[in-house]
Amino acid sequence: MANFTSWRGDVGVIKPTMRPGSLEELIRMLPEGIGVLPLFLDIQRGTADEFADVMAAYEVKVAQLAEQKVDLIHPEGAPPFMVKGYRGEGEIIAGWEKKYKIPIFTSGTNHIAALKALKIKKFIGVSYLGGNLNRTFADYFNDAGFEVLAMEGIEVPFEDAGKLSPLQVYSHIKRSFLAHPGAEGIYLLGSAWRVLDIIETLEQDLQVPVVHPVTARCWEIQKRLYVREPIAGYGRLVAELP
Repeated sequence: MANFTSWRGDVGVIKPTMRPGSLEELIRMLPEGIGVLPLFLDIQRGTADEFADVMAAYEVKVAQLAEQKVDLIHPEGAPPFMVKGYRGEGEIIAGWEKKYKIPIFTSGTNHIAALKALKIKKFIGVSYLGGNLNRTFADYFNDAGFEVLAMEGIEVPFEDAGKLSPLQVYSHIKRSFLAHPGAEGIYLLGSAWRVLDIIETLEQDLQVPVVHPVTARCWEIQKRLYVREPIAGYGRLVAELP
């Protein structure tokens, strides 16, 4: 698929919802010459049963992107894969890579790689989901070899996650971080919130690195396409490209 506008490579992304925001953030952040081909699912409720039933729809989109011969496929959305468990997700990815012959990474594997790159073993996490899902997310990372000191949801309707102010999110994260001494990093699950502007503030104030879904995505796309263009203003991961 590569052409003169994507001379550094193409990535196909599968957005789990129709929400605007994170796609635009990613495209603005990526270096010139990387093409992005987005496809969309329509997850609306953000519930465990909806996440559990959406895998067939993801594979349809993976197949479409493979037909376009992109260099890399990234099915986004941590919850739909994390509810399958760390090992279950790994089996799904391995099966798709064997079938479609294109490298694939999910949000979960991306966040694991980013945490490892920043040498974070113990962390606190936050999400905008509730109920038992946060326990599921914590179990996923524990199974991957991390120590999750807390995984705390912010009470907000799923469709309104993008309306949370960065100041609200900052306060929630800081409270959680200070309540759990020993955390080596901070992890934000989900791409709906518009909080890129607080990453550096959190890192400066709390003196630990932050893993945010959009910056983690940008970091791994560059890494996998053999591009290295640091970006200032959004935290250590994309500024240092470890």
